[in-house]
Amino acid sequence: MIRIEENYFIKELHTFRMPVYARWFVEYETVDELVSLLRSELLQQNRFLPIGGGSNLLFVNEHYNGVLLHSAIRETKILQETDSEVLVRVGSGIVWDDFVTQCVAKGWGGAENLSYIPGEVGASAVQNIGAYGVEVKDIIHEVETIEIATGSPRIFQNSECEYGYRSSIFKHALKGKYIVTAVVYRLQKQPKLHLDYGNLRSSLPEGNFSIADVRKAVIDIRRSKLPEPDEYGSAGSFFMNPVIPLAQYEKLKISYPDMPHYVVDETHVKVPAGWLIDRCGWKGKCHGGAAVYEKQCLVLINKDNALPADVVALASQIRESVRKTYGIEINPEVNYIE
Repeated sequence: MIRIEENYFIKELHTFRMPVYARWFVEYETVDELVSLLRSELLQQNRFLPIGGGSNLLFVNEHYNGVLLHSAIRETKILQETDSEVLVRVGSGIVWDDFVTQCVAKGWGGAENLSYIPGEVGASAVQNIGAYGVEVKDIIHEVETIEIATGSPRIFQNSECEYGYRSSIFKHALKGKYIVTAVVYRLQKQPKLHLDYGNLRSSLPEGNFSIADVRKAVIDIRRSKLPEPDEYGSAGSFFMNPVIPLAQYEKLKISYPDMPHYVVDETHVKVPAGWLIDRCGWKGKCHGGAAVYEKQCLVLINKDNALPADVVALASQIRESVRKTYGIEINPEVNYIE
């Protein structure tokens, strides 16, 4: 059933939980309903934005003069299963961490490092979510979509999605051209654990580890660094970790010998944005009702009834500070919505 709401208060539809209104909120439960909506006067005559759980969005104004389009496609189906792996098709409207919970319960490995990431399945394939040395592209087999202009279905193989660090073809070359309706994941029955990123291995008990152990450790770490949703509104990590030339890093390391890094390739390294922001003195700093989270400088929070302008201004000040101090540009992972 298609649901249409006018002048809809969307505070609970985005994780910053700021007082924002949308001209319309529309939700669909099937691909056929989505196609019907794309042909409707409402979507033909007004701008619209497909949203998931709202975990990676920053509405820059208090009113969104358009249609927020949300998927409630929530079917899960095993497409293929062998002794070693399983292909599972997951509706775009399923909460991502609910899917990870299901995978771990069934012993399907590959998603456990991505535990407790907010958002929904459809957004995972657009954003290429990642954590603790794993990106969702590592387990995506294909992505099912509907072309907005024609209402025609198209399946993108993993190799066609142009996945990179927090990016995909759906965020860049084909932005606004397709809506994800389902994602097919390839999961392992004899999983290979990825434990060498950050402090993940040291957070696990001694002995043999299971994917359930990894999931628990990831959740514990994330809870220690990120605010719970009922504590402060946020979008999780606000900034991407910048990738810089190795030569630039080696020059900076002369002045900042404790600057951490992760090797990307022979000529590039990734520098933790949280470290850069912390060393620039931003931890706990506020602008209006927005603030840098005390436990993790990558996170901007709605600390005290923040307005969108407060978050925008704070983010801008942080970026300029890091640029002036280190000559490094840090870019938002969060999508700004006007």
